[in-house]
Amino acid sequence: MGLEIADESSISIDELLQAQAHVWNHLFRFISSMSLKCAVELEIPDIIHNHGQPITISELALALSIHPTKVQSLYRLMRILVHSGFFAEHKISGQEKGYKLTLSSKLLLKDYPLSARPYFLAMLDPVFMKPWQCVSAWFQNDDPVLFSKANGKTMWDYAANEPNINHLFNEAMACDCRLTATAVISKCKGVFEGLESLVDVAGGTGTLTKALAKTFPNMDCTVFDLPHVVAGLQGSENLKYIGGNMFEKVPSGEAILMKWILHDWNDEECVKILKQCKEAIGSKDKGKVIIIDIVMKNQDADEQTIETELFWDMEMMALPNGRERNEEEWNKLFVDAGFNHYKIYHVLGLRSLIELFP
Repeated sequence: MGLEIADESSISIDELLQAQAHVWNHLFRFISSMSLKCAVELEIPDIIHNHGQPITISELALALSIHPTKVQSLYRLMRILVHSGFFAEHKISGQEKGYKLTLSSKLLLKDYPLSARPYFLAMLDPVFMKPWQCVSAWFQNDDPVLFSKANGKTMWDYAANEPNINHLFNEAMACDCRLTATAVISKCKGVFEGLESLVDVAGGTGTLTKALAKTFPNMDCTVFDLPHVVAGLQGSENLKYIGGNMFEKVPSGEAILMKWILHDWNDEECVKILKQCKEAIGSKDKGKVIIIDIVMKNQDADEQTIETELFWDMEMMALPNGRERNEEEWNKLFVDAGFNHYKIYHVLGLRSLIELFP
């Protein structure tokens, strides 16, 4: 007996074939990220960069020591990455083509100052990918944290006990902070001018804070994170490291900075963190909390922005059990934590900077 479809007579075979293609495109989306991971692990962006000019497939195969039987497969890998916008084709002579970098693949170079390579490789590590194999089972049980369902402990506990994962995660956060620091100092410098002290809560190894300390030498800067994260890190004249737990106490400062922290936690946990931050700035006239995080846009945003925000929201669900928030949801957290008003600056690409005042 055939499958009955509502209003089947109104559905054309072309519409069904188009729907099938839509299903296939989403089914195979992992191939895009896995193909790019392969190119990054093979250091193809670096080889092209070091070549100094567009590189042919035969030159690339030689540089990679590719077995002769795999040259055609290498071409197929490059073809999909050209389609994805990570490499561009350039005619060299006659019918021969070479490959050159795009701005996106420059972000995957090992030695590029603003490289996203560590973040890319960390998020595609099997440990961080494993939760995605457990999502459907997680929805049907009472396990609170998806990452724990897959790996036996929370992401934070896993990193605390596995040096390799701790290193991967810290490197990922540091590489993201390098680009963020450049953008913040370029676009939001006035937010930090005149501050006497700043505490970077959950500031990792201090990449963002180092840049701020260098830009504002009269501002005393503190990086505050879990003891195993800051262990052995050396400060400077106006930069120091303190280990602790932000749910218990945050060091005092005129400004408290949290970059990409609150999206890791649920609403109740965020309110606890914000209350600790409010206590840390005390009654200072100029005291404030500075938040760098995603503020989800409305449906008038472009399709790519909406999709990326939704991807990040699902990633927060899968890994730390957090979420992304729109302005209304952010406002509720601020009110519940006892803050009076805030300003949002939508100037950091996908993320925004929020000034929060007691």
